Amino acid sequence: MKKYLVAPLLACALCCQPAKAQQSHVNIQFDPQRNTENILPFCASVLSPEVHDDHTVTFRVKAPNAKEVLLNGTMFVGPDARKKVPFIKGEEGIWELTIGPLTPEIYFYYIDIDGVNNIDPNNTFVGHACMPGFSQLIVHGDEPAWYDPKPNIPHGTLTTHYYYSEVTQGLRDMIVWTPANFDPNKKYPVLYLMGGSGDLTETWVMHGRANWILDNMLAEGLMEEMIVCFPNNQMVTRMHPQHTELAFPLIEQEYLKSIIPFVEEHYPAIRDKHARAICGLSMGGRMSQYVGLRNADVFGSVGLLSGAIAVEETPLLTQPDANEQIDYLFVGGGPYERGTMARHTRLHEELDKLGVKHEYYEAGAAHDLCTWRHLLYDRFLRNLWKKQ
Repeated sequence: MKKYLVAPLLACALCCQPAKAQQSHVNIQFDPQRNTENILPFCASVLSPEVHDDHTVTFRVKAPNAKEVLLNGTMFVGPDARKKVPFIKGEEGIWELTIGPLTPEIYFYYIDIDGVNNIDPNNTFVGHACMPGFSQLIVHGDEPAWYDPKPNIPHGTLTTHYYYSEVTQGLRDMIVWTPANFDPNKKYPVLYLMGGSGDLTETWVMHGRANWILDNMLAEGLMEEMIVCFPNNQMVTRMHPQHTELAFPLIEQEYLKSIIPFVEEHYPAIRDKHARAICGLSMGGRMSQYVGLRNADVFGSVGLLSGAIAVEETPLLTQPDANEQIDYLFVGGGPYERGTMARHTRLHEELDKLGVKHEYYEAGAAHDLCTWRHLLYDRFLRNLWKKQ
């Protein structure tokens, strides 16, 4: 019997026992796809993905009638971007593929079966957003990374709030992170952190690991104490032909009329521009520039992660006193971002010509969370609220 086939009765019996088996979801682990007990995930037909300690990964899918099975995902970057790697068909219609070694990271992937992209039907780590779902691949290192949950440090609190928005005329949500040892009698600066085009309110937490990053950095003294708000920045249907023209003014009004008033009513926030920061990835970065630099009396710091709009859309950048009005301007992206995904590079060059002070940094990979996690951790959070 091959290791990816387990007798059903034995699997059911063993699943009743607490264990650290692959994808057990018993504990919050940094290595949930390591095969420790050779037990299948609940309701799975094969073991996939199986992450080995040498950082290679084996994928399997049972598709006896398929003619071709391919793998594609964010682990393929640069010249290999959009690469599709074929599986090999084995006994009992089980297709298998081993790749790597890969750099320890969290990747997204699909399994293409006869021309149709599918999530991995055996992987219980499935991501969802304002677009079709995708499978997550968690390649562990030798110990928890800076974006992983660490059991022996204090952890902050995530609270989901629901509120009625006069701007969208409907019920909306936001998530707020408060630091470990949060003191309601103390005043805190607030960072408003947004996702991108196809993201949801919970994207930064669910896929970006932002809460673990914040917990780890605070425990190591790498950032200032703050409150972080993750608002919903979807304002109209993303595929609307006039999305930018409609959504950007609406998110500006949502911040001024709904998001900031709600946070400052319910949390001990410092009510001062120098204690408010706005940041986002991709579309959220473009929105951060639009909202933050058009309202320099409201926000002191702005972070653009793989996102930027033209200088003329934020006239503050061309004013002689721009550097006096901005506390901290961060612009960053991935080394493999090209074309329209490299707007941040062009903005960086324009800012240099204008003499506008800013920090520019490249890290990670392409236009994905492998990049945005790094930008957040390596630079933005470390330098936020510090004199530049």
